Amino acid sequence: MEIAFLARTGGEIPPLTTEILLMFAIIGVALLLFISEPIPIDIISIGIMFTLIVLEPWTGVDAATGVGGFASSATVTVLAMFVISEGIRRTGIVHIIGNQIAERYGTNPYKQLLAVLGLSGGTAGFVNNTPVVAVMIPMINTLSKKTGISPSKLLMPVSYVAMLGGMLTLIGTSTNILASDVSGRLIDRPFSMFEFTQLGVIVLVTGVVYFATVGRLLIPERIETSDELVEEFEMAEYLTEVVVTEDSHLVGKTVRQCFSDIDVDAEFIQIIRGAQVFTEPLAKKEIHPGDILVLRTDQESLVTIIETEGLELAPDAEVTDETLQADEESMEPRSEQQLVEIVISPEASILGETLETLNFRERYDATVLAIRRGGGIIHARMDKRRLRGGDTLLIQASEESVKRFANDREFIVAQQLALQDFRYERIPVALGIIAAVVGLAALDVLPILVSALGGIVAMVATGCVKPTEVYPAVDWSVIFLLAGLIPLGVAMEETLAADWLAAVILVATADASPALILGLFYLFTALITNVVSNNASVVLMIPVAIEAAQSIGADPFTFVLAVTFGASTAMLTPIGYQTNLMVYGPGGYKFTDFFRVGAPLQLILAIVTTLGLLFIWGV
Repeated sequence: MEIAFLARTGGEIPPLTTEILLMFAIIGVALLLFISEPIPIDIISIGIMFTLIVLEPWTGVDAATGVGGFASSATVTVLAMFVISEGIRRTGIVHIIGNQIAERYGTNPYKQLLAVLGLSGGTAGFVNNTPVVAVMIPMINTLSKKTGISPSKLLMPVSYVAMLGGMLTLIGTSTNILASDVSGRLIDRPFSMFEFTQLGVIVLVTGVVYFATVGRLLIPERIETSDELVEEFEMAEYLTEVVVTEDSHLVGKTVRQCFSDIDVDAEFIQIIRGAQVFTEPLAKKEIHPGDILVLRTDQESLVTIIETEGLELAPDAEVTDETLQADEESMEPRSEQQLVEIVISPEASILGETLETLNFRERYDATVLAIRRGGGIIHARMDKRRLRGGDTLLIQASEESVKRFANDREFIVAQQLALQDFRYERIPVALGIIAAVVGLAALDVLPILVSALGGIVAMVATGCVKPTEVYPAVDWSVIFLLAGLIPLGVAMEETLAADWLAAVILVATADASPALILGLFYLFTALITNVVSNNASVVLMIPVAIEAAQSIGADPFTFVLAVTFGASTAMLTPIGYQTNLMVYGPGGYKFTDFFRVGAPLQLILAIVTTLGLLFIWGV
């Protein structure tokens, strides 16, 4: 690897060997699976690991090397940082800052935008950006209500800037830590804590300026700000009140037994009986003559129900937020019965399940009224729809149930409700721990791996994180993804597949300057990151970038940084990065909105980052 492959072959592309062809076949299948995701990407990564080990004679990856990703310093450091980030999240400090922004800038849209971008970008350098964006979604909904500006105008910028903020420090993203590990292994130069902070600040400021000027004009207002969630989710045609007649077939039946013998898409939301209103749990409630039933159903099913079950439309019925939040003893609204939006986290275990297979209503004691998926709202046959990351569910539930959602990492409650159990008294301690972790690593007193592990111990010992919260705090899909991908990078080196790709690139760009080749590596990495995991893109591209740099006599470390920065700019699709998926539903965005807004920023960043790399590190 120390001698440039291109130089050894006299400036020509070397022949393809069986080993290289096999590696490209494995990579090709892996990329197709990453894009289509027939199974979770962490399982795909384990499959890659298994394949490389089984094909050891051709891949050069034995069993010890294959499973070595689990013991990699990158994998263990990322695991530790998940727990430390959870300690910061549990203190509620981001929640407090968000509330201060809402109070101070809630009536000034421009200052509001700058404040939320500063919060998301600034914190993402030290705290995993996923919980940062999770906290900011309800905060932005609150701000939108105060100013009347669509949340669509804020949510996408927050996701993008949080992504860019991750480039402020080594611990900003798992991608940085993985890239540092690969760089240390290949050129014996891992990243220090603030190795690229100077360029990270430039990139972050570029993103903030873009959204403060041109970017905010390109973002469409997909969601109209409304005080009524029923109106916002276009429920008027799907929520209906019907009256049970004396001779109705439903009289004497329980809710669970109703509609069992007819094929209709209908669900009980409430039963109104005189001055009483019954909500969840409804399954065992018996239907009486004169009951008013609030149903979620479509027009065709409603006609069938009325004709076959002996029901009548309630006169002058209008279902509103207040109706759905009525008390069981009177028709007065009460805090215990909530109508809220919840967002399914991109790493939730329920992805791919349906409301029916989950038995969602009984499991969570909540009724789903509608599902917003990107720019569309699903009302019909929701029980059969497979749930995706970023789906926003409009639910009706008790205050206790909503509180459980608020404290469950698999969901994000999109309203600003004081339901989470934050540990405000631990804020100074948690901040001190993160400062110690960063400081010890920055001053080379301890490696980042050791200081991060010490951070776990400190977080638990001081009560910032309870022992039972440690394992749920870790995004295990990312850990298995890293462990599975690390041997793929080793195989690319062992088979010389990285050398071959570098030779092809250099022959194709024979007349190009090193600066242009550097920019192309950044741009290509940024493009593939939009369809595959950012961790996968650095594992694939760093070995190739290093080989290309060595072949033209350039500084390989600069090329490593180009790939690392490119991997953290998934600007073109909602599936390229977790935070993009998190805001996809709450913002009501269309898939193409991300390209419309992100493409100009992607090009601007390609120029700014390349120039920054040339100016600071040289080529």
